[in-house]
Amino acid sequence: MRVAVVGATGMVGREMIKVLEERNFPVSELLPLASERSRGEVVRFRGEEIPVQVLDENSFQGVKLALFSAGAKVSREFAPIAVKDGCVVIDNSSAWRMEEDVPLVVPEVNPQDVNWHRGIIANPNCSTIQMVVVLKPIHDRWKIKRVVVSTYQSVSGWGKEAVDQLWQEVKEVVHKAEEKGVSSWMDLDPSIYQVKSSSRVLPHQIAFNVLPHIDIFLPNLYSKEEMKMVNETRKIMGIPDLAVTATTVRVPVFRGHAEAVNIELEEDFELEEVREVLSKAPGVKVMDNLEENLYPLPLVADGKDEVFVGRIRKDESICRGLNLWIVSDNLRKGAALNAVQIAELLLEKKKL
Repeated sequence: MRVAVVGATGMVGREMIKVLEERNFPVSELLPLASERSRGEVVRFRGEEIPVQVLDENSFQGVKLALFSAGAKVSREFAPIAVKDGCVVIDNSSAWRMEEDVPLVVPEVNPQDVNWHRGIIANPNCSTIQMVVVLKPIHDRWKIKRVVVSTYQSVSGWGKEAVDQLWQEVKEVVHKAEEKGVSSWMDLDPSIYQVKSSSRVLPHQIAFNVLPHIDIFLPNLYSKEEMKMVNETRKIMGIPDLAVTATTVRVPVFRGHAEAVNIELEEDFELEEVREVLSKAPGVKVMDNLEENLYPLPLVADGKDEVFVGRIRKDESICRGLNLWIVSDNLRKGAALNAVQIAELLLEKKKL
């Protein structure tokens, strides 16, 4: 099968290529596509270096599957062209997620929705994916009434430039501290740990800082990222009126998103059964042993396929309340892996 990856030189695009190889997806020819800026670059696939081609309106002739991760503007322009050429598009941007005739799919949650695609299938937001993988088995057993989520999202969720910003800011702080002979954090002052980066892409310094700001702010005072989590969760779960509220936060972590999730259930539950249900759920790994300080961490999730869940406990402030701590690699399950799993699902259903 001839497979194209649009945005092949980006962080998610490279991860898509890596996952295609790791999972032995039936690729007869890989076509890495990117913008003019990537002309002359190569990607590695199955031991070969493949030149990156510049994306244009003729790129999809003879291509059967295209994985897009190049931003909403590119997807809006080129996904319809790819579909017209007979290609199935799995798009990682926000361009098509809330379109009524486009399935928004997490294979562990709503695999049946691939059946009604019309050429484009949307890959959900990274933070939404890891949350609904855990919510699904809980909802099937006890019915979810309300979800409150606060995220702790790594800089790789923004892209390579944000990763570079964090790296440069940390180096600058360390360099300034060494220059001034600072040997203890007690000797630090703002002039040392506050820096001004000339190449800043996030709205503020991220090193040694936390930003309650992901994407643009909307008239309702929520960020676009927060409303993505609300609306996408409802669509994926098939519960249009599900009560969901989110606060999304950027933290100085390179890779891996974490979430504190509070759930109100309609039925009584016991914690041991919750752990049992989650331990049997596809794509979920329970990591919850406080005696051994065992709970999910971004460093643990880095490079892993599973969604990790721990700190499982009752919310004692309300009836039938449940608290969870959910962590996943945002570049794997939060993006590249989920896209490839959708493609695998299409193959399994003989729809590709």
